[in-house]
Amino acid sequence: MDQQRHIVHAHFHLPSDAEPELFEQLLDLAEGLTPRFQALPPDAIDLDFTGSRTYFGRDALGLTQMLRMRALALHGVPVTAGSASNRMLAAMAAASSPPGHITDVGHDQAAIDAFLRPRPIAALYGVGPATAATLARHGLHTIGTVADTPLFTLQRLLGSTAGRDLHTHARGHDPRPVTPHSPNPSLSAHRLFSQDELDPDQHRRALLSIAEQLGSQLRQRREVCRTLTLTVRYADRTSTTKSRTLPEATSHSASLTRAAYDLYAAYGLERARVRAIALRAHGLSSAGRAHHQLTLDASDDKARGIEVAADRARARYGPEILQPATLVSRPTR
Repeated sequence: MDQQRHIVHAHFHLPSDAEPELFEQLLDLAEGLTPRFQALPPDAIDLDFTGSRTYFGRDALGLTQMLRMRALALHGVPVTAGSASNRMLAAMAAASSPPGHITDVGHDQAAIDAFLRPRPIAALYGVGPATAATLARHGLHTIGTVADTPLFTLQRLLGSTAGRDLHTHARGHDPRPVTPHSPNPSLSAHRLFSQDELDPDQHRRALLSIAEQLGSQLRQRREVCRTLTLTVRYADRTSTTKSRTLPEATSHSASLTRAAYDLYAAYGLERARVRAIALRAHGLSSAGRAHHQLTLDASDDKARGIEVAADRARARYGPEILQPATLVSRPTR
């Protein structure tokens, strides 16, 4: 079965000041090449290109090159990758690759043995320092020597399950599938200014806009969020990020806007040149399971009623049909 699969492990070299949504944008690139990918936050991914080769008319190396070029061209992110017949070999190949390069192990047993056997036992998947030390005391220093050791001996040294797994891995086999799933569910929205923006009023206007957008998206999905994260990127390409847990899970735009304003105020920005602002909603859950704390404030109930009516209008006539007055462009004279 391993011989028929085409698995790639890709490691993204993210900048230290990367925005929270960059990793998810790179996952979107991967999804354009195969629906079978498994995110490994914060900066890696396993991809199963077995079914994509015929569709794109490229082998796994060609598809990996496509991912590598798109990540670099669209996001400026270099990629180091390994290609093999299973996840273990692909990850080991990526780990042994020079930065920005791709290493292909090959699918025939001779190529797998040539790659695996000379390597130290500590490089094998599932082997920690304690296991490596136990094996070294018995003269087993390389993956090749472990592969040649009888299964019974390894089970005597490490136990039945651990010995069997080591025996399997040392021969280059790994049955784990690539299991598609997404990282922690979240939604994000951002505003990129046409020029470096110094005006705090424009910053707050952008915050209002993206908080409204997030609230509308959450309500469309019938979800609520528990945490907001605000990222501000400056003219020099540096950025700062702050998060806040909300008093209660919500999709109410006014609550999201207040939290966004509070996060912005915590930055204490004075005449800062801001290039972009991004807001991310974390901890998503079903709105049906959320609880809203009742208040005696009639204006809150009125605002939520207006919000419901506005959502219906937007669903029928488009998202721009209704928006806060602050966001409406004033005609020039």
